[in-house]
Amino acid sequence: MIEIIQKRLDDYKSTNPVEEEHATKEIIQELALYALWRADFFAVAAFQGGTSLRILHGLPRFSEDLDFMLKVPNPEFEWSGYLKKLLTYFEEYGLKSEALPKGRMDKRVKKAVIKDNSVTNQLNLSFYQGHADQKINIKLEIDVEPPAESGYAFTYLDFPTDHEVCHQDLSSNFALKIHALLCRGFLKGRDWYDFNWYIKQGVSPNLPHLKNALVQFGPWEGQADLIVDMVWLKTAIQEKIDDIDWAQAAADVERFLKPAEVNSLQLWSAHFFTEKLNRLV
Repeated sequence: MIEIIQKRLDDYKSTNPVEEEHATKEIIQELALYALWRADFFAVAAFQGGTSLRILHGLPRFSEDLDFMLKVPNPEFEWSGYLKKLLTYFEEYGLKSEALPKGRMDKRVKKAVIKDNSVTNQLNLSFYQGHADQKINIKLEIDVEPPAESGYAFTYLDFPTDHEVCHQDLSSNFALKIHALLCRGFLKGRDWYDFNWYIKQGVSPNLPHLKNALVQFGPWEGQADLIVDMVWLKTAIQEKIDDIDWAQAAADVERFLKPAEVNSLQLWSAHFFTEKLNRLV
């Protein structure tokens, strides 16, 4: 079955080591989604975040992690049972991986990691210069107490074979991206790349979902009377735009883009994103 993975890798037509490594990781991400579907994971959880945009909607940047949220909050959720099944399904495609929960298990976001070196030892890689014992790591994170009022959608994927993925709808995913760029304690240029992408797609954020996220975690935590409308949103995002080092933000996202995309990062500035914000509101 490794031939299916090799064909998938060949279809990427990678032109350098970084693109090839990204392609290999993305193939493992896709296999993980398929394996989780077979494990009935999407009966209780939904795919969300940057990798969902990449795989389901063609976001033109690589994304490292697989992010999920429970449809119904459950602080007792554990990865272990799903990871065990995931490894079984990986073996059907010739992969002998490790998968284990990671870090403390009492946090709102529970983490796991897939580690694999079997795929790079079996594929015909043109550029990848990793050592035989070097593992490819794929991180999985799930919010076990997600904010209320998310919307969901379903998409059919066909690699490695037909399956269905439950995921946040774009409006709700956009709401959580806005929450991240407003509340994250450090600058992550990928947040702003995705923000720009959503606006180019004509997506509006799910404001009730955004409010629930803001009241749950961040500077507005506990402010149940917070009014989150487009007027409030414009003011909050504009304050963030005016306070960012845009050269630093561009540098963060550059390594996740193909060469054709990189030149547009020269446009990143407070003025550029203010214009984008005006289009949103």
